Amino acid sequence: MAASCCGVKKQKLNNSMPAVCCNGSAIHPNHYKNGYTVSCVDMCNFCFDVLHSHLYNYDPPKTPSFTNEAYPLFVTWKIGSSRRLRGCIGTFTATNLHGGLREYAVTSAMKDSRFSPITKEEFNKLHCSVSILTNFEEARDYLDWEVGKHGIRIEFLNEKGHKKTATYLPEVAIEQGWDAVQTIDSLLRKGGLRGPINNEVRRNIKLTRYRSEKITISYNDYLGHRQNGHA
Repeated sequence: MAASCCGVKKQKLNNSMPAVCCNGSAIHPNHYKNGYTVSCVDMCNFCFDVLHSHLYNYDPPKTPSFTNEAYPLFVTWKIGSSRRLRGCIGTFTATNLHGGLREYAVTSAMKDSRFSPITKEEFNKLHCSVSILTNFEEARDYLDWEVGKHGIRIEFLNEKGHKKTATYLPEVAIEQGWDAVQTIDSLLRKGGLRGPINNEVRRNIKLTRYRSEKITISYNDYLGHRQNGHA
């Protein structure tokens, strides 16, 4: 089932710190970075290819050369120098990467209900991120995770007793300048909780933590890739 990864815009919570941008480290020649073993630059290039083909009604790109193993994944599109969010959708179901990235490159760009579909005119201003999710662990409690290291998915019961879920990828709390409690409270609101939030509500959360291998490239990076004969 598809899920969105973060809020519509940078949110402010009480006593929140200034937002911090998480840029990632340099990419190594083998197209992996940060010691990653799955996520690679070619996945982002492929997502750009897929979206370009969709926007211009071209034939879909050929099968990529990176692994087709199955992992949970998210595709995120941001735009402009401010990297404003334009779409972020993925799945917690382990999905073969070739088909999964084909699907979510378009779904996140065109069907994120928080935004209008991405247009041709926006294409050359985009940044694409692919997040491959790994190392899922059930946490002991709502604080058994580390800001900036773990993504979190919570399950809870709303005021009507209905089970709700919501997730944030690892970078969200850092980008928003939130501590662990602020992140949990924001996630409860994102998941639809309308009532007051207190320690009892937080303690009743079921929290799963996970890691993410995230790669980000800009349109200019993608263009350089194509101009170097990889189109």
